[in-house]
Amino acid sequence: MNGWPSHPVIFEINTWVWLNDLGRSCGRPVTLATVPAKEWDTLAGLGIDAVWLMGVWERSPAGRQIALGDRGLMADCRRALSDLAPADVVGSPYCVRRYVVDEHLGGPHGLAAARQALRERGVRLMLDFVPNHVAPDHPWVRDHPEYFIHGGRDDLAADPGAFLEVGRHVFARGRDPYFPPWTDVLQLNAFAPGLREAAVEAVASIAEQCDGIRCDMAMLLLNAVFGRTWGLRAGDGPGVDYWREVIPAIKCRWPDFLFVAEAYWDLEWELQQQGFDYCYDKRLYDRLAHGDAEGIERHLLADAAYQERLVRFIENHDEPRAAATFPPPRARAAAVVALTVAGARLLHEGQIEGRRVRLPVFLGRRPDEPVDADLAAFYRRLVRATGHHAFRNGRWRLCERSGLPDNATSRHILAWCWEGRDERFLIVANLSDGAAQARVRVPWDDLRGRAWQLVDALSGERFERSGDEMRDVGLYVALESWCVHFLHLARPSASAGADANRATPSDQVSRPSVTELRPAERSLQHVDEDASLGGHELAPRKHHPDGV
Repeated sequence: MNGWPSHPVIFEINTWVWLNDLGRSCGRPVTLATVPAKEWDTLAGLGIDAVWLMGVWERSPAGRQIALGDRGLMADCRRALSDLAPADVVGSPYCVRRYVVDEHLGGPHGLAAARQALRERGVRLMLDFVPNHVAPDHPWVRDHPEYFIHGGRDDLAADPGAFLEVGRHVFARGRDPYFPPWTDVLQLNAFAPGLREAAVEAVASIAEQCDGIRCDMAMLLLNAVFGRTWGLRAGDGPGVDYWREVIPAIKCRWPDFLFVAEAYWDLEWELQQQGFDYCYDKRLYDRLAHGDAEGIERHLLADAAYQERLVRFIENHDEPRAAATFPPPRARAAAVVALTVAGARLLHEGQIEGRRVRLPVFLGRRPDEPVDADLAAFYRRLVRATGHHAFRNGRWRLCERSGLPDNATSRHILAWCWEGRDERFLIVANLSDGAAQARVRVPWDDLRGRAWQLVDALSGERFERSGDEMRDVGLYVALESWCVHFLHLARPSASAGADANRATPSDQVSRPSVTELRPAERSLQHVDEDASLGGHELAPRKHHPDGV
């Protein structure tokens, strides 16, 4: 396969749970080596660029025992799985014993078979790397205790939840600076001599088996963050940051190997500067879930080079399920935004079908849930529509939009466009609970002098508009709450261009508030101001969310 596209679509799968479901449906155990071909076909048929098999590494028996003894965690597991049994608790995929594929999942041979199956279908493979901590029974604990943050017996007695005795040593449990420790893992010392070389070796072994990695809590390894978190226990910080050593060491051997950072706290830009290809965009997620169009617009006005290296999502294994978080119309509008703005796009297995239960990563089984057929059909249309070259390697731009006299609702509308090869797309979204209208200026000069066919990829509707109006005055759009237009601009015929040249520019300018986007079978004439508003509704009208 050639190199990664500029704006890839990545599909996350909880590997243990997925294989368990496949085994139940097949009536036999299924490993990565024995996944039915039709399942790989289904994944590839989504039009994705990569599958992230989350949680393939060897689980820790020691970590599992700690998890089983954690009452709060077990209560969380029972909320997700009412008939929970001890066998369902398989341990955290982020409590890694060894970077070797767990035999329950098919071992290294199974992963190789899965990678080959994906490669044959033009899909890349991503896996995990957990740089901040390892399981209590990881070989480094025995062989290289100097790689870890240590405590003393006094620390253990004073705070047993933050320290753990293994052998002759007391180790700090892994944590970030804002939350209690993760009780099942031990904290690595990012400042320790030798650890970074060992980390490079670990990542190199992973790079031999896949095309990219998602680095768990990557910002914790930044010198400034790590120093603040661990203070004197960490010792003196080295002159070079962790990732500035690890990433180049891998890229020199595998130039196309992709590094994706799980990142928070507005440290995305810093991690990009240290070599990450993409970083999580949690801020966009929060604004889609709880903010408004103006806040989303401010976020999208950041430098294009920064935007293009963010990962957009509305759910993943760390966040609640989108179907349980977003009211239905808002959920679909948010999905359109996340999958059509610049950057990498992340889909989570079960998101398309409308799963609502957020499963703790410690579990190997999940409850049965009904498929939301309407939502699944919507996602199929949306993902198919984003499969064009323009959305993978084209140029993305926000569009200017303006209001109308005595109508301030334009602030609820956002618009952006894509151009690539001979493809052009315009997406317009009303990100509010009420109807909104605006003029949207499309930034391509060669629109002028002809009519254009606008085909909505989600609704199938066709519209015809004047290129002069779209470029100069602005396309008039009127959208109901949480509705979008996903418009493909088709190149016009010669006769259509002649028709557009006969339009009266002065009339278009003189009555900007009364034209609307409308089906192509209607003539390019102006309509009354109280005519019905255009716009494709993403969900039935009966679903109107309360204020969020």
